Amino acid sequence: MGKLWDKGYALDAEVETFSTGDDPQLDVALIPWDCAGSAAHAKMLAKIGILTTDEAERLRTALAEIVRRAGRGEFAIKQDDEDVHTAVENDLVKTLGDLGKKLHTARSRNDQVLVDLRLYMRERLLVVAEAALALARTLLTLAEKHKEVPIPGRTHMQRAMPSSVGLWAAAFAESLLDDMISLRAAYQVADQCPLGSAASYGVSLPIDRQYTSDLLGFAKVQNNVLYANNSRGKVEALALSALIQFMLDLSKLATDVIIFATPEFGYFILPQEFCPGSSLMPQKRNPCPFELARAKTGTVLGCLVQVMDIVRGLPSGYNRDFQETKGALMRGIETTRASLAVCNACLARMEVDAARCTSSFTSELFATDRVLDYVKQGLPFRDAYRKVAAELDRIPAQDPRANIRAKTHLGAPGNLGLHLSAQRLNEEAAWVAAARAAWQPKIQALIGKW
Repeated sequence: MGKLWDKGYALDAEVETFSTGDDPQLDVALIPWDCAGSAAHAKMLAKIGILTTDEAERLRTALAEIVRRAGRGEFAIKQDDEDVHTAVENDLVKTLGDLGKKLHTARSRNDQVLVDLRLYMRERLLVVAEAALALARTLLTLAEKHKEVPIPGRTHMQRAMPSSVGLWAAAFAESLLDDMISLRAAYQVADQCPLGSAASYGVSLPIDRQYTSDLLGFAKVQNNVLYANNSRGKVEALALSALIQFMLDLSKLATDVIIFATPEFGYFILPQEFCPGSSLMPQKRNPCPFELARAKTGTVLGCLVQVMDIVRGLPSGYNRDFQETKGALMRGIETTRASLAVCNACLARMEVDAARCTSSFTSELFATDRVLDYVKQGLPFRDAYRKVAAELDRIPAQDPRANIRAKTHLGAPGNLGLHLSAQRLNEEAAWVAAARAAWQPKIQALIGKW
């Protein structure tokens, strides 16, 4: 059997190569999801009488075997297959004969790729969430361990007020937890089953889209068949919009770590095994993982812009332009996951030089506290501000640890409220577990474990 669209003529070779693009390579990640979607579709066709129960089971068994073979590296998507859908169907026809040709009834390659990507996104977004929560947990551990280690807080990169390693680490943990709000929203939109929309306009068979959706563990059916295809690119952009929030956090965190680990600062000591050296300078220990995480923020942002630019001027219905959104989505997801994981591994092993942090304090860091001392004595704030500005060289030094302990309002260095973030982290972890439990057993019932 040839391509799914084969009508008896050969496509120009250069056009075929151009049109196929990198789908054969990208679609390796979609093999289990394509087989799961096909298994559910086969069971639905049996439910409405197009296939027999035995035929549907034979198809399901063959699809599960493809997944197992793929896991062993024994199932390949060849360039002349074009994509995973053709590779799977060709294999079914080779194994099952005419029965393999029946599977595409009431289905378009358009809604096949839609459901494949939704299943892929659903799983990979949860993996990203787990990586983000692992990093947040590491940051909260770092914050608790070093909550009273003082460092100068900075504005405009200038020394400003007393801060602490605990405040710094907890700030990023809380930001990652806020990013989970966006990820959960993207997940909710992706958790809709588009299968059965066909080429955007439905089919003249009494297919049961709710049954297929339930088999695949989706939260709901994506109702309007035209919107199902219109939403391609939109859902990917929503996911990438959530992912870029994590990457923006990592970019800021990376810059701080790079600066604080320089010999001039010396607050942090990065683990040697995470720091490549220089080919020329033997003393170098370079913070490459954090530099690359910072740079890869641009990669993920580029993926988002690419997807949004592709879909911005398209008419409704399916357009081949959508093919170019797949690689951007996958790159964005995997880049974010890897960046979170690497930063987490580095921070989990990073050391804090408490003595160096404490010795970095100079008296001007206590200027604002001096202003507030005068305010407590009854002086108006603006007058106190000017008075301290005139005596900056005579500000008495304080014990920085005592200073941060004295700031006890919620969220301040002396009252980090780490229990609040810990509670949120546990809630998010519970959501991830529940989200996976809603569909994983159903997918395994269709194609087994892989």
